[in-house]
Amino acid sequence: MKYFLSFILVTALSTSLFSQTAVCGQFHRKFCVFDDAKGGSWQYNAQSKSGLFNQGMVSKLRCVIYKGMDYRISVCCETILGEKVNYKIFDGRTNEMLFDNKAAEDVQVFEFQSVSTRQLVIEVVVPQGATEKDKHKSADAACVGLLIEHKITDKQGF
Repeated sequence: MKYFLSFILVTALSTSLFSQTAVCGQFHRKFCVFDDAKGGSWQYNAQSKSGLFNQGMVSKLRCVIYKGMDYRISVCCETILGEKVNYKIFDGRTNEMLFDNKAAEDVQVFEFQSVSTRQLVIEVVVPQGATEKDKHKSADAACVGLLIEHKITDKQGF
């Protein structure tokens, strides 16, 4: 009986995760694109995620950033609200807010340089409002992508 309940729980969790992945899949790879006019060698960071979010939903993602690296965080959402998502970045240890895109005119792309290795918490909030009709999702949900990219910091000076 114990094994049967474990099997049902694992199957239910797998189905739930698969349905989220099937609906939004690699949304961040397809839609969180930034035109890099300056050039550069940005690399995909495996800490990037996509998911199906309800309106008004708040979700947090922990990620590690490393000393000597530049990072670019792009957030995107498939809503008729102009594809804008609110997000904040916090220090994972002190909980100090390091960035709030609302205070920066709702920018969806943020670049920064890491002077130390540390953990960050990225809090994403999907705004309230109607979403586009799609037969695979409920009318009050939208795919959200969080794309994290990195590159080695350019040497400066002599």
